[in-house]
Amino acid sequence: MTANEDQEMELEALRSIYEGDDRFKELSPTSFQFRIGDHEDSKAFLLDVSWPKTYPDTGPQMSLDAFFNNRLSTATKQYIVDKLQEQVEANLGTAMMYTLFEWAKENQETLMENHQPVTNALMLATNNDASPASGIKKKEKKEQLTKAQKRKLVGRTDNKGELPRGWDWVDVIKQLSKTGGKED
Repeated sequence: MTANEDQEMELEALRSIYEGDDRFKELSPTSFQFRIGDHEDSKAFLLDVSWPKTYPDTGPQMSLDAFFNNRLSTATKQYIVDKLQEQVEANLGTAMMYTLFEWAKENQETLMENHQPVTNALMLATNNDASPASGIKKKEKKEQLTKAQKRKLVGRTDNKGELPRGWDWVDVIKQLSKTGGKED
């Protein structure tokens, strides 16, 4: 069989095996993503795999550069790719995507045993309140007004942006009509 026929057969098999599975995503007929672990799991990772034209005689190209993997350290990513590359070399010449995905699922704990979650500066800024000791000052948010509120505010102000005197006073006559006047 030619490489293209092997690829077509493996593609059909992958589609039938992973039909309805939210962990598997076909980006193109030669490029796939497979998530190892659950979304909430800190040890989960997303494996990007693409086939070269000569696949399965040559190994697929694997990457962990997806945004989903931003909490993995570079050393952990390299370790995972190296271990998967060993599996690729053992399976050269055969359809290996299912084998790779299942091996990664079964060995997730081993692959992630030295994993220390990476904390980005962005994650630190959004998750922690800035303390004076840290030297980072948290920027105060301005009150957000709707368009209607802004129009109403502009309609009440003069050319200097100030509200006219007594803008919030209660209409005296209206108030007296409700309460009644002096008894004569």
